[in-house]
Amino acid sequence: MSRGHRLPADWDAIVVGSGMGGLTCAAYLAVTGHRVLVLEQAGVLGGNSHVFRRRSAYEFDAGVHYIGDCGPDGVLPSILRGLGLDGRVEFRAMDPDGFDEVVLPGLRMFVPVGWDRYLDRLIEVLPTDKEGLREFTRVCSAVGAEMRWTLLSAAGVDPAEILRCTPTAMAWGRRTLHDLFEHCRLSAAARTVLAAQALNYGIGPEAATVGTHASVTDHYLRGAAYPVGGGQMLSASLSETITGHGGAVRVGHRVERVLVEEGRARGVVLATGQELRAPIVVSNADYPRTVLELVGEQHFPKSIVKRARTAVMGFPLVVLYVGLDRELPGRRNANLWWHGNADIEEAFRGLADGRFDAPPSVFISFASGKDPHTPAIRPPGHANFQVMALCPRSLEPWGAAAEPAGGERYRRDPAYLAQKERVTETMLATAERALGPFRRHVTHLELATPATQRRYTRSTGGSPFGLARWGGTGARPDTRTSVAGLYVVGQSTRYGSGITGAAVSGIACAGQILGRPLLPEVYAGAVLGDHRLLPERAADWDPLRVCGGRAPRGTRSS
Repeated sequence: MSRGHRLPADWDAIVVGSGMGGLTCAAYLAVTGHRVLVLEQAGVLGGNSHVFRRRSAYEFDAGVHYIGDCGPDGVLPSILRGLGLDGRVEFRAMDPDGFDEVVLPGLRMFVPVGWDRYLDRLIEVLPTDKEGLREFTRVCSAVGAEMRWTLLSAAGVDPAEILRCTPTAMAWGRRTLHDLFEHCRLSAAARTVLAAQALNYGIGPEAATVGTHASVTDHYLRGAAYPVGGGQMLSASLSETITGHGGAVRVGHRVERVLVEEGRARGVVLATGQELRAPIVVSNADYPRTVLELVGEQHFPKSIVKRARTAVMGFPLVVLYVGLDRELPGRRNANLWWHGNADIEEAFRGLADGRFDAPPSVFISFASGKDPHTPAIRPPGHANFQVMALCPRSLEPWGAAAEPAGGERYRRDPAYLAQKERVTETMLATAERALGPFRRHVTHLELATPATQRRYTRSTGGSPFGLARWGGTGARPDTRTSVAGLYVVGQSTRYGSGITGAAVSGIACAGQILGRPLLPEVYAGAVLGDHRLLPERAADWDPLRVCGGRAPRGTRSS
C-alpha cells in the first residue's frame, strides 16, 4: 500500500479516516460506482479494528474483543454480504451457555444467549430481585427488538406506523438506565450485574440511556462471536472491496482540514499542503473534532458549535496486553467482567470525580481462547489476553505532554512513564485478583493509555467510545451535517457504539448520499458488490499487510 506518492486531485468522494464507519461507507460508495479515496493518518487501516504484533510471537487486537448478532440473519454479516464479502470473514461463536462471565463479591454468573435464558440466570443468582428483574428484561428486550426493527425497516414505512410499533422504545429509549433501575427497585448488586458490561459503551447508568443499554445487550444476546483471524480481517476485507471496485486507500496521509466553499464541502487539504477535490467528504473523526478542527466552527450554526464545545465523550480506557508462556487452565470461551465494587453506580461516580487509585472493575478478553487456531495470536501452549479498565476523562494524570493529539514525544515524558508504571502495576494486581497468580509466566506486558488512543485515532479525550453527551440525554447527531456534501460516520453518530454500530453508521451514510435505504436492501438479500473483483488470497495472505502494516517486531508503540 503506497504511502508517499502524490495522489490524483479529483474524486467523487473522500473519506477521512479508516475506522469501521469510514471503510463501510467507502465500500458501499465504491460498489455503487463512485471513485472513492480513503485517507488514514496512521500507518495501518482499521481504527479500533486494527491489530499489532509483538516479539514475533503475539498479535493483539486494539479494539475488537467480541461482536454480537453474527448469525445468518445478523446485521454485520448482512452488511458484509451486501458487499460481496460472504465467506471472506468468518465468525467463530463464543460459548452460547455463557459468553460473558460476570463476577462481583459473593456472586458469579455466566451470561447465555437469549433473553429468556438470561432472565432465568439472573433470577437464579439474584432471587430477591426477581420481580424487578422481570420488569427490567421486559423493558430492555422490547426496546432492543423495537430499535432493531426500526433500523431494518424498509423505506417508506409511515412514521405513524413506526410510533405504533415501538411503544416501549418511545416510552423508555431516551430515559437513563438509572431511571429504569429506580423504576424496577433493584438492589445495588442487581444493578451491577445488569450494567456489568458497560465498558462495551463506555458510560455509566446515570448517563447511558435505556436505548443504548438495551440495543447493546440485545446485540450480544443474539449470539456473541469473534472474527477468525482477528479484527484486522474486517478492515482488510473492506479495503479489498474498495480497491477492487476502483477506489483507493492510503495510510500515512493526514488531513489537515476540510475545504468548504460557499457553504459546501469541496475536498480536503493534506498536512503536506496537497489539495484534493471532491463534492462529498465523509469524516470518520469524532464529531467535536470534525466541527472544531477539521472543518471549522465558522461553517456551522451556533447551536452545533455550542454542542461541540460542551460535548462529553465516553470514558477513556487503559488496556494491559499480556502474553504468558502457559495456557490459563479451566477457562471456557467467555470474557470475564470482574467487579471489585458491588455498586457500579458508585464506581462510575468515582471515575467522574477523577478517582483511580485502582480500577474498580476490569474486562478481560482472552484472544487465544476465542481464536485458538490462528498462529499469529500466540505460540503453541501460550496465552494471549487483554485486561481493560475505564479511567477518568482528564489526561492530566498522564502528564501535560500527553495532551497533544499528534506526535510521539509524550512517550518519553517522565511523568507519563511514571504514571504508566503505576497503572501497569495496579492493573496487573487487579488481574491477578480476578484470575489468580500468573506473573512468573509473563512473557509480554504492555500498557496502552488514553494518550495512545489519541495518537492512533486522534479521538477527543482519548476515548474509543464516541459521544456520551451531545446536548440532551441520549441525543446524538445524524451522519448528514448542516454543511452540504459533508457527512460524519462512526461511534459519535446516532447509530450506536462498537464495531457493528460504526458499520451501521457507514452504510446509513452511504444510503443518505445515494438516496436509497441500503441497510434494509442488503438485509433483505441484495448483493451490490461483485466478488469477482476481489483479489485471490494466497496461502501467506496477511490482513495486516493488506492494511498497510509493516508488522514491526519487538517494538513498543504505547
